Amino acid sequence: MKIIKVLEKRNPIILIHGLWNTSSIFSSITSKLDDIGIEYFAPTLKHSYGMTSIIDLTNTLNELILEKYGLEKELDILGFSMGGIIGRYWIQKFNGYKRTRRFISIGSPHKGTLIAQLVPKYPFRGISEMKINSKFLRELAKNDFFLDDIECINFFTYWDLMVFPGWWTNLNFGKKISVKVYKHRNLVRNKSVVDKIIDEIIM
Repeated sequence: MKIIKVLEKRNPIILIHGLWNTSSIFSSITSKLDDIGIEYFAPTLKHSYGMTSIIDLTNTLNELILEKYGLEKELDILGFSMGGIIGRYWIQKFNGYKRTRRFISIGSPHKGTLIAQLVPKYPFRGISEMKINSKFLRELAKNDFFLDDIECINFFTYWDLMVFPGWWTNLNFGKKISVKVYKHRNLVRNKSVVDKIIDEIIM
């Protein structure tokens, strides 16, 4: 009973999916969250195959968060892949830093990915924002002081072929957790990794 009472006091957690995914990518995580009684909100964002900019996607996310939780409710943020970039941008640009306790980033291209280098800027603006040393990522890095008071946790795999090289998913700060999976999506699907993510959520 004590454990249940503690978990009831946990912040709601916003789950932000990545490119070519929907919120269903989190089914293994949400099943566990349901079991332990932690509230979550997992909206599906329309990436339009990478043509929608991260800025526009974050605007949409912010509207959904405001509609559900208002302006002041304290939240935790978990982003997978591109979703981690969206979450980081929301924290910086939409006053998310004022209400975010914890930011969990899973396989997110915080330093870009070589895969994005092959994609033209037009019409794939969202993907191009994840190019190595893109203007968008440089601006994000300049504003990372907004995350100073937030607990940041980075999950990554060295064998990530979507965000490559895999260690570029890590922020320059926060806790870093390396896991042994060989597919990008398995960062949120593999049972042992999901268990580790849940451990961090309830810690």
